[in-house]
Amino acid sequence: MYKASVNNSSFEITVNESGIQVNSTPLDWNLVEISDGYFHILSGNKSYNAEVVNMDSATKSFSLKINGRIYAVNVKDKFDMLLEKMGLNSPVAGKINTIKAPMPGLIIDLRVQPGDTVSPGDALLILEAMKMENIIKASGEGTVKSVKVRKGDSVEKNQVLIEF
Repeated sequence: MYKASVNNSSFEITVNESGIQVNSTPLDWNLVEISDGYFHILSGNKSYNAEVVNMDSATKSFSLKINGRIYAVNVKDKFDMLLEKMGLNSPVAGKINTIKAPMPGLIIDLRVQPGDTVSPGDALLILEAMKMENIIKASGEGTVKSVKVRKGDSVEKNQVLIEF
């Protein structure tokens, strides 16, 4: 499942063996790529010319021009929605105070120690949960004040792991 926002209107998109559904309604369309970034769409007995004006795959945001009109599109996949649900979707501006465990798990590697300075996106530790290794990264800038866990420790959700 995906969630899409088009010019501030939200849609739920489901893709399965029977096709694509938008807000639980089957999408009846024919899409043909004319050239790189240019498409022709037939839907509801209407013809549309579409062009991908801008695409940022990192943020999953697009600008599309359809029949001369620009549409801003943002897409979230199941992983983006999970991170949003866990409260990890938006980086905190400025300094950070603590890093808490987003889920129960096992600390399998520590990448920082007291006194280290971190920037947004720096790897702090690796938490194994549900047989997956999750790299916990810094959401802002800070200097590590103390590390509250050791390699091999089991942690609970929301347990403080690192203080800044």
